[in-house]
Amino acid sequence: MKKLVNAIVVAGFAAVLALSSGPALAQAQQTAPSNPNPSATAVGYAKEILAAKSVSNIYKDAIPNLVERTKVTLIQANLNYQKDLTDVSLKVAKDFAGREKEIGDEFAKIYAQHFTEPELKELVTFYKSALGKKLIDQEPVVFAGASQYMANWAQKLSEEINGKFRAEMRARGKNI
Repeated sequence: MKKLVNAIVVAGFAAVLALSSGPALAQAQQTAPSNPNPSATAVGYAKEILAAKSVSNIYKDAIPNLVERTKVTLIQANLNYQKDLTDVSLKVAKDFAGREKEIGDEFAKIYAQHFTEPELKELVTFYKSALGKKLIDQEPVVFAGASQYMANWAQKLSEEINGKFRAEMRARGKNI
């Protein structure tokens, strides 16, 4: 169930990004961190926030998924080595186990670059509060609803836009 919820959250974010306007997205990407070198304390607070939000669920299977994807690609090109590549994939997965923690560490650093220590401390307090816990629990549901609304809205508007294009072209004597 958690995998489904996380997939929905990721899909919701993807939908939001896909439908976001170019200039707004570009502006968000260009915003420089207010604190490019956060303290260990700030990063620690950020890690608490990310833990409260269970962000690690998003990337916890990164290593097995990358190993599997690589194995499948290699097998497609080397069918006669399928058994060997499957055996090697187990060793490779073991050798790289734990590396997904690098993602969490970098997420925390990025978070800490955009908030001050007091802000991060306040956020930790908030996410541990009853309302913060409710937000964490309800966010996937809200994003799923928002994602569904946006998909429906975009589909309906696309049909209207298509109709407008066709009407304008008919006015020019061109049926498309």
